[in-house]
Amino acid sequence: MWWNSGLAVKWTNCCCLCKRGASSCVTEKVRGVLTGLVDEKRSSLAEAITLVESKHPVKQRQAQWLLSSLLSRRHQLQQLGRAPPTFRIGLSGPPGAGKSTFIETFGQMLTKQLGTKVAVLTVDPSSSRTGGSILADKTRMQKLSQDPLAYIRPSPSSGTLGGVTRSTNEAILLCEGAGYHTVIVETVGVGQSEIAVADMVDIFVLLLPPATGDELQGLKKGIVEMADVIAVTKADGDLLPAARRIQAEYTSALKLIRKKSKHWSPQVLRLSSVSNEGIAEVWKVMEEFRDKMLQVGAFEEKRKEQRKTWMWSNIQWQLMQKFRCHPAVLSGVGDIEKKVMLGTISPGFAADKLLDIFLKQQLPDYPS
Repeated sequence: MWWNSGLAVKWTNCCCLCKRGASSCVTEKVRGVLTGLVDEKRSSLAEAITLVESKHPVKQRQAQWLLSSLLSRRHQLQQLGRAPPTFRIGLSGPPGAGKSTFIETFGQMLTKQLGTKVAVLTVDPSSSRTGGSILADKTRMQKLSQDPLAYIRPSPSSGTLGGVTRSTNEAILLCEGAGYHTVIVETVGVGQSEIAVADMVDIFVLLLPPATGDELQGLKKGIVEMADVIAVTKADGDLLPAARRIQAEYTSALKLIRKKSKHWSPQVLRLSSVSNEGIAEVWKVMEEFRDKMLQVGAFEEKRKEQRKTWMWSNIQWQLMQKFRCHPAVLSGVGDIEKKVMLGTISPGFAADKLLDIFLKQQLPDYPS
């Protein structure tokens, strides 16, 4: 176990993360979860992800303590040259592209042939009415879910645009902390907002089915230009000619798009998750991408920029939470909403009014 490579676990002081003090914030149970993560226990990883997904203020502070402890531990290992490399893979594609089938076949190849521990983070859409999710990804990956070297965690999107939840980025860190060196993030489907997943992974793979009607429709969505690899799925049987045609059309179309990186030209592949054809080739291209980015120093630079992006994303999320729950805002929002709905004031003026109420309470010197 790489976490136990001759170094004692150094616990991060919770006082800087919890206003109520370490004794009331970090319980023995939370410390036990951290110990379990160090020992690469799946049950501890499940508990840790549940903790970071919680919206309870105390549990959020406990989750941040947990993450800080893991990051501190990994930093120590990096300084000693003992931190193993990790690889984060983002997967997206329209419904019916065969994302779950591909992940199961691809994941089994990594675990059985290469002995790699693989974590899969999937996001299922939540109902806009009830807030519930089916979370059926495990049922679609039955063989992989039973693999001792694999861990699958479905999470509800909870209304998050693009299906990338606020806690997804933190769940990636937890999976890596538990010894899963390859982490796959599967998103809900294709859409402009799903570009968010590209800000948390090392490589972004777009899966496309062979029969899409308007084959180049994806180019209008802006997601194709974010892809490092495009894979045409279901390239077998009667769909093989269509898969070859789609592959050729996207290969030609990509020549008209400005490359995301000067060090890499996106490749268009085809595969069949049923016959396993092309699966090994997809992994080979992923490795080529990783090695190239490491060679030119772009791999770590990208991760640095991603950390900054998610810092600001968290600031925006936390500010919105504080704004929505502020007593002064809650007392005035009802009346202002009615005026907006009646058309007596504009939405922009209403927003300015509510922000003024909030900022005057938060900042005593805020100008009237």
